[in-house]
Amino acid sequence: MFVTRKHLSRREVLRGIGVSIALPLLDSMVPAQTPLRKTAAAPQPRLAAIEIVHGAAGSTLDGGAKHYWSPAKDGPDFEFTPTLQSLEPYREYVTIVSDTDLNNARALSPSEEGADHTRSSAVFLTAAHPKMTEGSDILLGASIDQIYAQKFGQDTPLPSIQLCIEDVGSLSGACGYGYSCVYANTISWASPTTPLPMEMDPRVVFERLFGDGATAGERLERRQADRGILDRIVHEIPRLERDLGPSDRSRLNDYLDDVREVERRIERIEKYNASGEARALPEAPVGVPDSFEEHVRLMFDLQALAFMSGVTRVASFKMSRDVSSRVYPVSGVKTPFHALSHHGEKPETIAEFAKLNQYHVGKVAYFIDKLKNTPDGDGNLLDHAVVLYGSPMGDSHIHDHKRVPLFLAGHAGGRLRGNLHLRCAPGTPMANVLLTLLHKLGVEDVESIGDSNGLVAI
Repeated sequence: MFVTRKHLSRREVLRGIGVSIALPLLDSMVPAQTPLRKTAAAPQPRLAAIEIVHGAAGSTLDGGAKHYWSPAKDGPDFEFTPTLQSLEPYREYVTIVSDTDLNNARALSPSEEGADHTRSSAVFLTAAHPKMTEGSDILLGASIDQIYAQKFGQDTPLPSIQLCIEDVGSLSGACGYGYSCVYANTISWASPTTPLPMEMDPRVVFERLFGDGATAGERLERRQADRGILDRIVHEIPRLERDLGPSDRSRLNDYLDDVREVERRIERIEKYNASGEARALPEAPVGVPDSFEEHVRLMFDLQALAFMSGVTRVASFKMSRDVSSRVYPVSGVKTPFHALSHHGEKPETIAEFAKLNQYHVGKVAYFIDKLKNTPDGDGNLLDHAVVLYGSPMGDSHIHDHKRVPLFLAGHAGGRLRGNLHLRCAPGTPMANVLLTLLHKLGVEDVESIGDSNGLVAI
């Protein structure tokens, strides 16, 4: 019997003027009668690292006793807490890690006291202690997203993407307490001296994922002509479809529909923001929606498209910024974020803070659901990815970095089992989780990160 199925390259793209649409993994990209895991098309694990600031109610003494974040039971088959309730449909993918400390976010000398908000984000993925400086002689450590990207992201169009929701400002200048603003404004460090900027504008991210060297003027001309990126490659689609089976054609059409819908949503936002109507965020770029819900969903959808198409395997996402006074009306909480995080150890205020924590986790659940329902080779994106979500603070009222909130979601290509609550021994560095995750992702030559002193059993 002859095998006649045509084999497409995993790097096949649909091209137009100023447009390059990478494709999802299709059956036609796998050589006939060859197990996927033995081919170049085998999915490499994706990593999405997400930071939320200001800790969690469950890291307080009152919140810990009431199990606002950490389940009461260790091991598998634990009961999800109210804060993490939205993750229950994905139990088999979820790993909750309790009672780790982010030691290097603390002040290590009297002169560093009071600068926790400036240091915290820098330590989240590096576990390193920032050098106290307001000048250009910054020094920290490489973050795990970039360590992974440097080993497994160099054969993708973008080694990594860095996103944020709120305007975190520039990577220069002084932010008080003797520290450069750079430490507060990004969670991604390519090296101890190379911070990477975070992007908040969905339009910029979209163009980065699907642009192909067009100038800013050409991109503007395309948008003004009301022509989406798919209009530029519509002639290419029939040519490709001739070589695809029915299931591949269906998957391709679903993917292109997702790309088209994301672009339409961005266009609607830009049209409204340019209309002259009053904006809640008047200083934000025209592509940024005033609604947190709309903004965060767009950023998660863009990450899912990037992972689906193989444009990148690595994303870092800063969902807020330290001392943010943002209010989240949909959460039912009316107190600004930073003010509520200083709960004064009052049980009723801590309970309100837990409600806001629950709201933020629910936004991540949307992303997890998106990954789970996106086919990818012999499984789905969540099978082949890991989402790390947490905060570099614990009890934010006292700027503490003990018992930081943290969970993982995804199987990382079968390397994480899920359905696990791991309660670590008191004093365990969060760096141990970061190091373990790197090893699970195949970066086994890294022996330590930050203040790590071992591995954890996840």
